[in-house]
Amino acid sequence: MFFEVLSAINDPNQQASIGQLEQVTKSVQQLAGSKGVNPSQMQSMMTILGGALQPILKQKQSQLGAGQLASMLGGTSDSSALTSILSPQIQQQLIQAVVQKTGMQASIAQAILPQILPLVMKLFNMGAPTPESVGGTNSLLTTFLAENRSGNTDLGNVMKFAGRFLNLPN
Repeated sequence: MFFEVLSAINDPNQQASIGQLEQVTKSVQQLAGSKGVNPSQMQSMMTILGGALQPILKQKQSQLGAGQLASMLGGTSDSSALTSILSPQIQQQLIQAVVQKTGMQASIAQAILPQILPLVMKLFNMGAPTPESVGGTNSLLTTFLAENRSGNTDLGNVMKFAGRFLNLPN
């Protein structure tokens, strides 16, 4: 999926830019740092979040249609996105999975989740067509929803490669 991010950056018909990628990546790193979470824990959390989001967003897409889903995600820039996409039950399951796989404290995982989801939405929205392009689709969202979970859509890896690409310190 990281290669899709790079493609979106290089496509003048998509909204992605290196500046946007840098903003999302730095925001994730700053969030982790502010909560005392190390980079590998944050990468694992992103992987777990992506694994949970993919089937939920696929289901929403089948209910709403691809265009409506992209519009819905395009308008989610705050923590209200969390409740509109993830039920409280799924949030708790996510937090438990993060605690089990990363050793992160539950209170920290619970504090990060509502702040990380809008960043993931910003990442997906980088694939949205520019207002000038006619009839385009959100290539990042399409790739994320189309891939099987073979690692190609691992959000943890996307953030790791983004950090390397941007040459940001861990």
